[in-house]
Formats: sequence, C-alpha cells, structure tokens
Amino acid sequence: MSFKTSSLFFPFIIVLILVLFAVSMVVGAVDIPLGEVVNILTGHESQKASWRYIVLESRLPQALTAVLCGASLAVCGLMLQTAFRNPLAGPSIFGINSGASLGVALVLLLLGGTVTAGDVTISGFVAVLVAAFIGAMLVMGIILLFSTVVRNNIMLLIIGIMIGYITSSAISLLNFFATDQGVQSYMMWGLGNFGGVTMKQMPLFAGITIVALMGSLMLIKPLNALLLGEQYAENLGINTQRVRNYLLLVTGVLSAITTAFCGPVAFIGLAVPHIARLLLGTDNHQRLMPATILCGSAIALMCNIICVLPGDAGIIPLNAVTPIMGAPVIIYVIAKQRG
Repeated sequence: MSFKTSSLFFPFIIVLILVLFAVSMVVGAVDIPLGEVVNILTGHESQKASWRYIVLESRLPQALTAVLCGASLAVCGLMLQTAFRNPLAGPSIFGINSGASLGVALVLLLLGGTVTAGDVTISGFVAVLVAAFIGAMLVMGIILLFSTVVRNNIMLLIIGIMIGYITSSAISLLNFFATDQGVQSYMMWGLGNFGGVTMKQMPLFAGITIVALMGSLMLIKPLNALLLGEQYAENLGINTQRVRNYLLLVTGVLSAITTAFCGPVAFIGLAVPHIARLLLGTDNHQRLMPATILCGSAIALMCNIICVLPGDAGIIPLNAVTPIMGAPVIIYVIAKQRG
C-alpha cells in the first residue's frame, strides 16, 4: 500500500496503533475475554481480581512502554541519519547504549547487583536502572564535550564509534572475570524487554520521554535545512553547531531513558526511519518526523505482540524479534543505494 501521494497515511497509522494496542491488551499467557479487558480499562468490575491485575499492572504498562520506546528510538535514528548524512546511523552509533550497558555490567558483573554509597544501598532493578541511566548520560556528556572541539561530523561519528568499542572491551573483561549468575543476569538484561516499566514508574518514564520527543519536533526546520548541507543551512542563518549539540542532547536523553528501562533495544532506531521514508516517499521532516514517531510506536507494538505469542511457553526476547523486522529493511536500503 503506497502513501506517497495519499493523505491517508496518518489516519491509517493511528488506527493501526490503536488496533495493535488493543491486541496487546488481549494477547498473553492468560486468556482474558475482550469484554473483560474493556470493563477493566473503563473502571468497571472484573470477574476475577487476577485478570484486573494482569491488565492494569502488566499488559497496560507494557503496551504504553512499547509505544513510547518505539517512538523514541525511531526519532533518534531519523535525527542522526539526517544530521550526519548516514543512512546507517542509529541511537547506538555514539556509544550511548554502550555506556548504559557498561553501567549495568559494572553493577551486575562487578558489584553483584548491589550498590552502596554511604548509608544508601540499592539493589536489583533499581540499581540496574540507575546504573544504565548514569552510564548513558556520562557517554552523552563525553560526546557533547568532543562536539565543542570537533567540527567535522564524520570525525565526531568516528569518536562515538570508538567510545562504543572501548565500552564493549570493558564489558568483555567484566564478563570474563564475572560469576555465572552475574553473566546470566547481564545477558537477560541485554535481550531487551518492554515489561520493565511499572505503572508507578510510568509517570517518570512517560514524562521524560514526551518532553524529549517534543524537543525533537523543534528540530524539524533545521533538519530540513541540513538535508541540503551544512553550508546551505548556515547561509540560512542556522547555527549548525548549536543544532548539533541540541540534537545530541535530545538523542542522548531519549536513548538513555529507553535503554535504562528497556535494555539495549536493537534495530528499531535504525530501520523505522527508512520504513517511514519508503511509505511517504519524502524527506521533508514536516511529515517525516511525525510519521517516524508513529511508525516506531506501531512496530514496537508489533514486536511486543510477537514476543508474548507463545503464551504458556514463555516470552520471546525482544532483541530476537526486532532484527527479523529491521534487518530486511536495511538490506533493501543498502541494495537500493548500491543499485
């Protein structure tokens, strides 16, 4: 179905998101009738208290997390691909995800899952969450520091990749000396999961994510100018250095918050912007950015549904599903450019 000359894209994708969201409320290890799900979501009584708990405390936050995480990663990929004129740029390209992974590795592999600072001790999920966020933000701070010195986008891109290699090397060393239990815990976190946000944590997660997404929308005009090159953008009076730093800040916050709560989710940020471009046939960010945000939410919901399809057999790891949907898109884009 082509939307290149059609105005039906946005109504279609919004309806698709609503349908996928509804399916996410119904599909799972426990069969809950659709009518009961509607009653629970509208505040009415349910036949079973367990059904109410499953819908409100498991499936609803998981679906909301998928919507926000997919939108965040997708818009990060779009902004980085435009700013650095690289179709293979994604949220992990600057090592921000690697920074989060290193923070988690230090907690799980070196400290045994418990962090003590003075009289304060945190452990388990909270320790992982804090470590991932701090690790991601530290790497983002390093990249922002380099961006004030390095003017060339390609050089900054290479610095980000090198930081990613350094963190990966440190994680490998930690894995080598860690216990079997620590390695298993770290591996499970690295598989990704939309079920890491509880309803109590949702206001924090959603609040930061929505504010950062609104910040990305403010970059539509300068990103359109950057499509024609930095010199052209500067001739239009756009401070490209300031735009790049602002873009890195927004991308860093979105990557940090999603990685901290959901783990290093693969391929969504890389593939979704290309899917939106293929569907719309335009590089105009006035339409492309909101389309990418919506496509990211839709594809993340699809992945979430696929993950829970086995039901009683368990939940498929998220990063075992996202490459199936993302890799063919990247192969197509590379083959098309090669042609």
